[in-house]
Amino acid sequence: MKILKATEKQLDLLIPLFNGYRIFYKQPDNPEKAKSFLKDRFQQKDSVIFMAFSSEGEAIGFTQLYPSFSSVSVQRTYILNDLFVSEKNRGAGVGEALLNRAKEFAKEENSKGLALETETNNPAQHLYERLGWKKDIHSFHYTWEV
Repeated sequence: MKILKATEKQLDLLIPLFNGYRIFYKQPDNPEKAKSFLKDRFQQKDSVIFMAFSSEGEAIGFTQLYPSFSSVSVQRTYILNDLFVSEKNRGAGVGEALLNRAKEFAKEENSKGLALETETNNPAQHLYERLGWKKDIHSFHYTWEV
């Protein structure tokens, strides 16, 4: 397995994974919307995407990080917003490899770290905790939507 920082050159390989990720979260199948969204991320340079490739060169997973800042620690931080592994490659260490690459990247960037949000019933919580992620039990998470 190889983990690479994605560029717009990998867009066509990333679209099926990103579309699959959205379908997993109960969004409609829409490869064109996925393409448009990802193309904007690459062109605006407002996210970092790492892709996992099998030894045969097949794109099998990705993670997308969005930069943010911590005013309290006066440091950059990253939001690990997306993590997806193709169904046939789950349980093979792909998610772990992507999470570890994201952690390496955060260190390389001298950032405060990474944050992620997940559903309360997501089985990946065990993986996060095994890799040293801490569940925040001291604060609430609120959202406001238009």
